Amino acid sequence: MLLSLVTLGVLSILVFAGGQLLPGDVGRSILGPLADERSVAALNHQLGVDRPVLVQYWDWISHFVRGDMSQSYAYRSPVAPFVAAALANSLKLAAIAFVIVVPLGIAGGVLAALKRGSVIDRTITLAGLSATVIPEFVSGIVLILLFGITIRLFPISATPPPGAGPLEQIYCLILPSLPLVFLLFGYIARMARAGTVEALDSDYARTAVLKGLPWRTVIWRHVLRNALLPTITVVASQTGYLIGGLVVIETLFHYQGIGSLIYAAARGHDFPMLEAGVLVVGAVYVVATFGADLLYTTLNPRLRRSAS
Repeated sequence: MLLSLVTLGVLSILVFAGGQLLPGDVGRSILGPLADERSVAALNHQLGVDRPVLVQYWDWISHFVRGDMSQSYAYRSPVAPFVAAALANSLKLAAIAFVIVVPLGIAGGVLAALKRGSVIDRTITLAGLSATVIPEFVSGIVLILLFGITIRLFPISATPPPGAGPLEQIYCLILPSLPLVFLLFGYIARMARAGTVEALDSDYARTAVLKGLPWRTVIWRHVLRNALLPTITVVASQTGYLIGGLVVIETLFHYQGIGSLIYAAARGHDFPMLEAGVLVVGAVYVVATFGADLLYTTLNPRLRRSAS
């Protein structure tokens, strides 16, 4: 817990420093290139961006900790509703990708381990490695051309029409979730395969076989429970990426998520929006990692005993 709080503190400093290093002037970005210097300076003074950097950081982080994400420079309204709406959209997209890739990756990894050295093993391993190295914009464009334009099976825009129900929203998110599935399948399948191979070679698995237990019982009761523990950490560690690293996917499929919000804020020098978006993504990542560590400790008897 303490390490998570320290990580968030360091992240807030880096986020704020990164925002200050962006080229350009806030007042100039808002008023445009034709505005006179006096108006630009007056707006910078009004927004408080001409104060010392440490004063700006303390003012921002103290308000953020109290739940006040400040006002957007671009929209002149509170940042929190924009971040909350964008985060909710990204969570929907990430959830669809997780629902597809987690069982698919685990099943593929376990099957590859059970068929170790066979054509199935090599096919799954090679497919996972190949899918992992394909950039999202490449697989996304191919999917749009194939399923959105040629076959017209899915819409090319992930934003559902107004009034769309839950099923229609899920339908619109299937196509943009597939590049994420391709990207994560290799990681999850590889961890599941390695854990299953290690468990199959363990003494307790051999003992269970020698005791005469059916092979299916050995797999379900003794192998999978221990084999999938490392996979939990991998899945949780990808949560932060799925929430914050979706700029390419959200831009490609015209989706208003937290990634596209951060990108637009960076381009418009909207520092409060940029800093709040990045820090919220960092908080999601830290919380997901902390939750994964807790779950791993709870499910692993050896760590549980050493902790107690």
